[in-house]
Amino acid sequence: MDRIPDLQSLSKPELADLFSSLGQPAYRAKQVFSAFARGASIGEITTLPKPLRERLSSDYPDATPTIDRKQVSKLDGTAKYLLRLNDGNAVEAVLMKYEHGTTVCISSQVGCAMGCAFCASTIGGKVRNLTAGEMLGEVAAVGRDAGERIDGIVLMGIGEPLDNYDAVLRFLRLANDPDGLGIGYRHISLSTCGVVPKIYDLAKEDLPITLSISLHASTDERRSRIMPVNRRWGLDELLTACRAYFEATGRRISFEYTLIAGENDTPDEAKRLASLLKNYLPDHPLHVNLIRLNEVKETGFRTPDGDSARRFADLLNRLSVTATVRRRLGSDVDAACGQLRRKNAPGGEGNP
Repeated sequence: MDRIPDLQSLSKPELADLFSSLGQPAYRAKQVFSAFARGASIGEITTLPKPLRERLSSDYPDATPTIDRKQVSKLDGTAKYLLRLNDGNAVEAVLMKYEHGTTVCISSQVGCAMGCAFCASTIGGKVRNLTAGEMLGEVAAVGRDAGERIDGIVLMGIGEPLDNYDAVLRFLRLANDPDGLGIGYRHISLSTCGVVPKIYDLAKEDLPITLSISLHASTDERRSRIMPVNRRWGLDELLTACRAYFEATGRRISFEYTLIAGENDTPDEAKRLASLLKNYLPDHPLHVNLIRLNEVKETGFRTPDGDSARRFADLLNRLSVTATVRRRLGSDVDAACGQLRRKNAPGGEGNP
């Protein structure tokens, strides 16, 4: 490893090598690794001698974020966190409670370069990638504050995970380690807007995570208008990559489709969507996760009503494409899909 971005990004073997170089016993690695997964900063790991803690704090940045702000939905108990990183930047994460357990939606970048027209996360562009340790710190900080075990992770917050490929892969392996968070790969979902080369790379990693594709349109013309990534990799390239991913992994891909009133929510659009998916993925178990747009005032797009969303879902199901309408969580605190920002203030891009 050429450079140590932060101690939280290191695996147990890498930590063991570091402690060995400092004349420390190998068991320090497991102590520190487990403490990071509990949300402890370097200075809080009291099982380490004080001089060692002071040296580590001086030599390496601490990836454990601090909680600047917490908002809890009065509608469903969803909690949104504004997390401050050690360089002053901030990201948001969301804690969601389901019958099957507790899931954290985390960010993979400060800001986003993808430019999707309906999304708040891309306003202001991308500032930088998060390290694996900072992503781990998001999960740990939220779990520590909630006082609950985290059962699942979704990489669907701020940023495009496949645009931060190496750090995200490292994070996935850290999160899965039984001495750390111990979260099974099958309880981790990664959402991409369609960075096609990295979909092929991910298929080779042998990680049984759930891959979600943000589709949002059934034609190149419409998708390119609302998702600039489609101008680089169109629907043909994207869905061909999805077919290859399924053939390599056997893992079902979930397709996310944000319904925007007057833009992509018509019966004709549903018919084209069903035809598109069945044409490219005839042997793939198809599932479309429909999301009623969560409004962002800067975009001007509107949310379709619930009846319109149900009609869209019913038509897809009649056309043999399984479709469900996602339950809207945390909408009263702007914690829903597409509403997360790297700065959290009234009006959005104001003072953090």
